[in-house]
Amino acid sequence: MEKIDIKSLNMEQLTAYVAAIGEKTFRAKQLYEWMHQKLAADFNEMTNLPNSLKETLFQQTELTSLAIVEEKISNIDGTRKYLFALSDGNVIESVLMKYKHGNSVCISSQVGCRMGCRFCASTLDGLERNLSPSEMLDQIYRIQKNTGERVSNVVVMGSGEPLDNYDHLVQFVRLLTDENGLNISQRNITVSTCGIVPGILKLAEEDLQITLALSLHAPNDEVRKTLMPVANRFPLKDVLDACQTYFEKTGRRLTFEYSLVSGVNDNLKEASALAALLKGQHGHVNLIPVNPIKERNFVQSDRKAIEAFKNLLEKNGINVTIRREMGRDINGACGQLRKSFLNQESNASR
Repeated sequence: MEKIDIKSLNMEQLTAYVAAIGEKTFRAKQLYEWMHQKLAADFNEMTNLPNSLKETLFQQTELTSLAIVEEKISNIDGTRKYLFALSDGNVIESVLMKYKHGNSVCISSQVGCRMGCRFCASTLDGLERNLSPSEMLDQIYRIQKNTGERVSNVVVMGSGEPLDNYDHLVQFVRLLTDENGLNISQRNITVSTCGIVPGILKLAEEDLQITLALSLHAPNDEVRKTLMPVANRFPLKDVLDACQTYFEKTGRRLTFEYSLVSGVNDNLKEASALAALLKGQHGHVNLIPVNPIKERNFVQSDRKAIEAFKNLLEKNGINVTIRREMGRDINGACGQLRKSFLNQESNASR
C-alpha cells in the first residue's frame, strides 16, 4: 500500500483521514499544528498524540522531513544557501535572504527543470520530477527550525517552473497561508514563471492574492527565443495578455524579471523596446545582473550599462529597480549548488 503524504493534506482532508481511521476529529487539529506550526520532523515529537495513533501514522503515512546536506553562509550579507536531500535520494536547494523587512526564503518547485532557459543552471540536467506540496513546504520549515527565526516572505523562484507543477503549487500556497499553519500572508508570496500562458490564466481564477513574477529577459520574441525555448510556444503578446488578465482578476501588480546579459539584451535599443512593450502594463521591472555559470559563456553587464538601461526605462515612465545581489560568494544563483554537488557525485562514482 502506498503511504499517504500526510503533510500535503489540508485541514479538511486531514480531518477526513483521521475520522476514517476511527480517531476523534480533534486529533486532526493537533496533528496539523505539530506539522505546520511546531514544525515537527517526526511523529514521536508529537507528545499529546496517543501511541496507538502514532503507530497507525507510522504504518499508513509518510511525514516529509528534508535533511540538510550542505549549508553555506555568505560572509558578505549573511545569505544562507541550503542543499536538501529528499527521501528518494534527489537533492534540491533553497536560499534564505535577510532583509530589514524580514526573512525571505526562495524555494524550489521541481527537481531540475525542463524549460531550458540558457542563463540558468537549474535546467542543465533537465527535469527529474515535480516536488510535492510537503517537499515545497518543508524547505521553509527546515530553514525556520535551523535558524530559529520566522520566515515572513516566500518566493517560488528556485529550481523548476512552478506552473509546470501547477496543482502541487496551489496546494502548497493554500497550506502555507492557512491560519492553522505558518499563516504567511498571500501578499508575501511571489511565484515566478517563464510564461506558461494556460497556467497564468488558470492561476488568475484561483482567488489568491500572490504576486506573479514573469521571467521576461528580452523585449521581443526574436531575442527571447535565443534565451528561453518557451518563447517558441508562447509569443510575448500572448504572455503579456495573460499577465494583464491576471492583474484584472486579482488586482495584483506584476513583477517583470529581466536578467541583463552583456552584448545580448542590455543595450539602449533593447531598453527602449522594453519601455514600449511594457507601457500600460501594471507592474514594475526588476533588473537582474545575470549570474555567470561556467557551462554558458554569458557575461554580466557592467555597472555603467545597467544604470543606463535603468535610467532609460525610468525616463519612459517605467517603474524599475535593480535587484540587490545576495550570496554572490556562495554561488547564490538558482541551481549552482545542486549542479556542483551532482558533478562531485558523478566524479566520485567514476
